[in-house]
Amino acid sequence: MGLDKPEICVVGSFAVGMTIRAQHFPVAGETLRGTDFDMGPGGKGSNQAVATARLGAASHLVAKIGKDLFAEIAVDLYRREGVGTEFLYRTTERATGVGFITLNAAGENHIVLDMGANELLAPADVDQAESLLATSRVVMTVLEIRQDSAARAMELGRRHGAITVMNPAPAEKLDPAVFSFVDVLTPNESELRILSGLPPDDPADTVQLAQALRRQGVKNIVITRGSRGALVVDSSGRVETIDSIPVEVVDTTGAGDAFNSALAVSLAEGKSLGDAVRFAMYAGAMACTRLGVIPSLPYRAEIDQFIARTG
Repeated sequence: MGLDKPEICVVGSFAVGMTIRAQHFPVAGETLRGTDFDMGPGGKGSNQAVATARLGAASHLVAKIGKDLFAEIAVDLYRREGVGTEFLYRTTERATGVGFITLNAAGENHIVLDMGANELLAPADVDQAESLLATSRVVMTVLEIRQDSAARAMELGRRHGAITVMNPAPAEKLDPAVFSFVDVLTPNESELRILSGLPPDDPADTVQLAQALRRQGVKNIVITRGSRGALVVDSSGRVETIDSIPVEVVDTTGAGDAFNSALAVSLAEGKSLGDAVRFAMYAGAMACTRLGVIPSLPYRAEIDQFIARTG
């Protein structure tokens, strides 16, 4: 690894995403004609591993896939994108994960997942990859895998001095012990509420909820709010609002993965949390302007040019 390529390890998921566009989301019993069908690699862990590689990191993925046709999509992707697969496990017990994505005319999405082999990624599998986590500047994880495996990734990352980043999606109530290993938690507003044991649309104050999670052990919380930007609650309890970057939205599906990856790369390069979030805003905004997940994940040069154009 060169000094200019910080090492980042993602402990996460792979799934093949099948996307279709419709004028509106169907209601029960309704059949719609759709357009723009696309099938390709996805899964939040996989997306973030690819995105961090495109942004200039030495990227590695710890994940579990099946031994089926969809698994070969993963293998081909990581070979093409330069993602390390030393701990990409294969299993015959479950099929490779899949996701079904519907986009409406506004670019909003509905997603249904069968995570398949991802659900078999166990803490023992994470332990086998400890040597990789030990050399990483940032260890990332998501909740498309077992909660205990995501927790183990954060614990081992912290043990070896990495910056630990948890993207708690899809959100679920977590064992509070997990929070003490998380340096940066990146929920959206509904995920923040679910983590707090509330309904996703609960009217509770967002900053107060974030401060409560800090008291449970999380060092820093970055709450993404779509077109309203992000709220950053840092380790001292200071709150900062960071504006979004206005773009014409085509598809929001990959925006969260682009945001989290840019945040991680920027932190790995030694940037402050506020500056890392600002950089991540550009990555997330760029991802919204393109259809599909992998095609939406920007390369470093593209973000640099975007920043130069928009100031």
